[in-house]
Amino acid sequence: MTPDAEASGTGSAPTRVPVGLGDRSYDILIGPGLLAQAGARIAALAPGAACVVVTDRHVAARHLPALGASLDAAGLRHAAVVVAPGEGSKSFDAYAEVCGAVLDARAERGDIVVALGGGVVGDLAGFVAATLKRGMRFVQVPTSLLAQVDSSVGGKTGINAPQGKNLVGAFHQPSLVLADTGCLDTLSPREFRAGYAEVAKYGLIDDAAFFDWLDGNRAAVFGENGPARRHAIAQSCRAKAAVVARDEHEHGDRALLNLGHTFGHALERLSRYDGTRLVHGEAVAIGIALAFRFSAAQGLCPMSDADRVAAHLRAVGLPTRIRDVPGWTDGAEAILDAMMQDKKVTRGRLNLILARGIGRSFVAPDVQAEAVRGFLDDELVKD
Repeated sequence: MTPDAEASGTGSAPTRVPVGLGDRSYDILIGPGLLAQAGARIAALAPGAACVVVTDRHVAARHLPALGASLDAAGLRHAAVVVAPGEGSKSFDAYAEVCGAVLDARAERGDIVVALGGGVVGDLAGFVAATLKRGMRFVQVPTSLLAQVDSSVGGKTGINAPQGKNLVGAFHQPSLVLADTGCLDTLSPREFRAGYAEVAKYGLIDDAAFFDWLDGNRAAVFGENGPARRHAIAQSCRAKAAVVARDEHEHGDRALLNLGHTFGHALERLSRYDGTRLVHGEAVAIGIALAFRFSAAQGLCPMSDADRVAAHLRAVGLPTRIRDVPGWTDGAEAILDAMMQDKKVTRGRLNLILARGIGRSFVAPDVQAEAVRGFLDDELVKD
């Protein structure tokens, strides 16, 4: 679908992207005004259900009153639990706190956990829904660009462990995703840029035409909340929905969605999930640039493609080198060790998503650690 075909007015119907998973299929709805419609849409999905909204302190101040009013208008009983913003809330302590709050609200198995926020809130609330009462329904109301195009879709839920990111979790699909594009107007420029790294990722995986479109339209995507932005979100969701429908539990090509993430997760862990230094989307941007440069160093793709990818990310203000992380001091051995604790490592073998070119990514099993270590050594001495 072309961007002109993505309706953009506040009175228009939202763009619908279906996720086909048989009796667990659900819709992603994209457009402005969906927060105000959330109550009616949840009531239609689960008549009479109560809701427990999980959100963070920043998002609660911006959007919880509107969601609460929508739930009230639909006659839905609801409670809310508010956690601290940031990656630190993807923890065992926060998980226990939210579980306790949902139980204290006397939520039944047929009630709805609503995730209102970015990727951290979605992962945490989804994991609570996956595990409480052996599985509750949940609805994603993503408020960040990163969550709207990536983490709210596909059913990956979880929390972090001291040993690494997302190591405790479950696959648990939402019943509905409501991506209100109006919420993006409240994001800081840094938050929006961080989410854009995941948008670019979809073009780099297997859709060179989409990356070409982004190259020519990035200013419009970053500009007003109009057709270009909505098209970028919808196209990203279509790409992810198609992969999830083929490979829900990441036994095959769903792993391609991890382009840049093994490098990126290692950088996040070594920066101790300090959002003042590095947020997830920035780590992914560096990871994508590293994956393309490593691919070029291994003779898999042209260096001109790696340079083009890095230039595109830099043009929107994203970091592309390890040294771009403020206060970085760790060496190649520490980065490699963190990568080896990634959940995508298989029997001690490092699996990476590499590229033969833009739009031509592939799963590379059993990548030699020594090659990665040497590459990282070189990266750390570059400006």
